[in-house]
Amino acid sequence: MTDCLTKWKAEFSNQIQQPALAEDLKRAALSEELSSWTSSLTTAVVRSCESLGWDAAAKWNLSNRLPQPGKEYLSIDVTALPSKEKRDIPWPLPTAVFELENHRTDVRVAYSLWKVLCVRAMLRVVIAFRPDWERSRQLVGHLQEQVIGGLTPEQRVTLGGETVVVVGNRGEGETFPWGYFKFWKLDTNLGRFEKI
Repeated sequence: MTDCLTKWKAEFSNQIQQPALAEDLKRAALSEELSSWTSSLTTAVVRSCESLGWDAAAKWNLSNRLPQPGKEYLSIDVTALPSKEKRDIPWPLPTAVFELENHRTDVRVAYSLWKVLCVRAMLRVVIAFRPDWERSRQLVGHLQEQVIGGLTPEQRVTLGGETVVVVGNRGEGETFPWGYFKFWKLDTNLGRFEKI
């Protein structure tokens, strides 16, 4: 894993273990209240980005990092930009982009993956929900076949950065957050997602 992915994954895991957020996420997962699930995950993603020193823009989190203040830049759920202190560039490329897709159809999650693949960033993440691990594996297989399978080897290699799909579910009786989230990273050389 790249340094950016490793740091974000660790900080995301830290955020979803915070008691109030963990309880909200667990309750939403068990009852499949996907709008609550997405709202709590947005909080976790924004906090994880901010703890890494990135400026995060999201629906409820206005960013003034760019000359044009905004919430959902490029219609992306969360866009993380480098802080001004690191480099005072008025229009920096995003450090990371996140789509939190709570739709139950695979085609909608595929659209979210396609959307983040169109953005040049060090880290691209799609987070989805499926009720169980069999459906989670099917979703990742669908994304691999329908989205990644449509790219040429040259297109995959020139993506740059890391692309990750995170699928959450009801946890199958496990202690939150272990067993509730699985991470798959795109291997651009092979054109498939590998579980990490």
